[in-house]
Amino acid sequence: MKPTRFETTIALIDKKNAEDINTYQVYGLDYPKELLYSQRMSRKLLQFNPNASRALQIAARAQHICRWKIARDTYPMDRIGYLKWRETLKKMHAELTVEILDQVGYDTQFKDRVSLLINKKLIKKNEESQILEDTICLVFLDYYFEEFAAKHNDEKIIDILKKTWVKMSDKGHEAALKLNFSEKSLSLVKQALA
Repeated sequence: MKPTRFETTIALIDKKNAEDINTYQVYGLDYPKELLYSQRMSRKLLQFNPNASRALQIAARAQHICRWKIARDTYPMDRIGYLKWRETLKKMHAELTVEILDQVGYDTQFKDRVSLLINKKLIKKNEESQILEDTICLVFLDYYFEEFAAKHNDEKIIDILKKTWVKMSDKGHEAALKLNFSEKSLSLVKQALA
């Protein structure tokens, strides 16, 4: 049976992310970093919102497509440099995804919708943009937070947790509080929310 347009899109996103030169180790296996991230995004999205639209599922899977191609250190290592880097990345992620959607025959309206989501437009105003933002935050908290927290002081971590919390919806907060945090991380989360 021929794969659907949606399945082909996911496969093409994965093919690009499988080229990531950076690896991440899980259970002794090395995974291309962004391929693993994109699969975690898809899994978390469907746990959080089982009825996610095809557009939202594609946007989640392509959230970091080819992220390694624009290194953080190509921008000044300050807040302004960080924000510019993030903006450039979002544009690139959206453009690469739209190229794939074009290749498999999606219409302009669908491509625009996916692009809007990847560019993180209308968070708090657009339900799907908010669901995507919640998913991004949940993936960070569930899979990357412990490792990240180990590299920084508590003050910085609490500040980042506060900023993360503000981006999330009430439903996102509920899901976050059900995650399996270590005792230390849970204590930091509680301090951030106090």
